[in-house]
Amino acid sequence: MEQRNLLVTGGAGFIGANFVHYWLANHPQDKVVVLDALTYAGNKANLDLVADNNKMIFVHGDICDTPLIESLIDTHQLNTIVHFAAESHVDRSITGPDAFIETNILGTYSLLKAAKKKWIDEPKAQGKPTTEHRFHHVSTDEVYGTLSATDPAFTEETAYAPNSPYSASKAASDHLVRAYHHTYGLEVTTSNCSNNYGPYHFPEKLIPLIVTNILNDKPLPVYGDGQQIRDWLYVEDHARGIELVLNKGRIGENYNIGGNNEWANIDIVKLVCKVMNDKFASDSSLSARFPNAKSAIAGKTESLITYVQDRAGHDRRYAIDATKTNNELGYKPAESFESGFAKTLDWYLTNDNWWKAVLDGTYQSK
Repeated sequence: MEQRNLLVTGGAGFIGANFVHYWLANHPQDKVVVLDALTYAGNKANLDLVADNNKMIFVHGDICDTPLIESLIDTHQLNTIVHFAAESHVDRSITGPDAFIETNILGTYSLLKAAKKKWIDEPKAQGKPTTEHRFHHVSTDEVYGTLSATDPAFTEETAYAPNSPYSASKAASDHLVRAYHHTYGLEVTTSNCSNNYGPYHFPEKLIPLIVTNILNDKPLPVYGDGQQIRDWLYVEDHARGIELVLNKGRIGENYNIGGNNEWANIDIVKLVCKVMNDKFASDSSLSARFPNAKSAIAGKTESLITYVQDRAGHDRRYAIDATKTNNELGYKPAESFESGFAKTLDWYLTNDNWWKAVLDGTYQSK
């Protein structure tokens, strides 16, 4: 499309906000409408750097509100939906799955209904050709289940085998998107990504949790033996991958987006500890700025590592084979884990006001 008018659902969340930043920087001619319900993980402060951009419009609303979606499509002449909005924390899905079913399944269904009505049904009823459009659904590698240490990585042909309420809800939404293409002709693409990391990551997730706990001298919880393996993807590389899918991806296809960075959880934790020890040793100003980080100041952050009972049904390994995305779209992650992690850590050390507001809950009152 020469001109995209995008609806970005969940655009005040971690990945969504990073995508909004990336898109506005690289496609200044496009309009971006951000829709976010601002539940606990949605944070308008994630969009502060683009708040004055007249190409970005923020709407506080729920993806389950189908009439709202329809009105946004009409009002802003939207031709692209990039659907990030989701409940995403596996632990929360185990203790409270209801929100995952409502947002991830019913919310996706609501968006699909609105898109079909405005992009297909109404033009046909008016005797007009179906308008050019794209519904891009952002999913996860967790829909594929778990791998052993020797299994080949997930491809787009891997059978779905979700093991948590979160991954099951995402698998269901993936199938709905596929069905709306094959049944109704909605122009869709889906991407399944590996674990993202980077700026604005909510502190309940592994990397920001370890960083902020070190800075507050709190225990660093590690599930089970810590040997669970994940493929880590820098969030801007994910945004770049979605851009390629939108611009070059074949309608109706799924594309895996990975970072080619498999790490055991315990090795991630120990890397964070080492880098934090080194940073505090080489930069005396950090001790003054973060006086609570007593173990980091002493160079003994690994003493905070605490092994805890493993998560119920914890998948052992995820790994993405992005060969299809590489070959068809020219995708390749720009960041190694080391370079992306260095950027991420520097961001958290520089933007402590952001994560302190998240930890004390004051971000929700703004």
